[in-house]
Amino acid sequence: MVNIPADMDDAAPALNPSVRPPVRRPNLRFLLSHPAHFIALGFGSGLSPIAPGTSGTLWAWVAYLVMQRWLDTEQIGWVIAASLPIGWWACTVTARNMRVMDPGNIVWDEVAAFWLVLWLVMPAGLTGQIVAFALFRFFDAVKPGPVAWADELFHGFNAKGGFGIMFDDLVAAFCTLVVIALWRFA
Repeated sequence: MVNIPADMDDAAPALNPSVRPPVRRPNLRFLLSHPAHFIALGFGSGLSPIAPGTSGTLWAWVAYLVMQRWLDTEQIGWVIAASLPIGWWACTVTARNMRVMDPGNIVWDEVAAFWLVLWLVMPAGLTGQIVAFALFRFFDAVKPGPVAWADELFHGFNAKGGFGIMFDDLVAAFCTLVVIALWRFA
């Protein structure tokens, strides 16, 4: 985690005791203190003390299965399309409020990206969904090749922001889809 100084006074917290430290582990109070936090922390799945990214991806999977019961494919596509700019905003606000560039507890990037994977590979059956989940988690956690490039691309800026938080997960989703396509059509 890299801290984001909000201004020059934050760069020297020892000189300014009123500066609050970064939020290392968000709690229920933080989750409920702003709608952006609730979204970015994946409706609470990002509060998991163990592997919040995996918890967020599992939540996304369950939420997608629930969406399928009520929405058709086109409507789910619109939900996913809306989740991207909303996620950009929510991740930006939450990272700023946590004072951390890309907190691991922010999981909306996993949610939106995995919804995209599921939307494009459905109906793949349970086996296909498990393969999609495993591949996506691999690309998101290990960050090989293009995913690492996408992740590092925004580290040079003062603040990664919501777009940077989401971008590497969208690249992980793309890599997942490429591997699935090669597997299906090989």
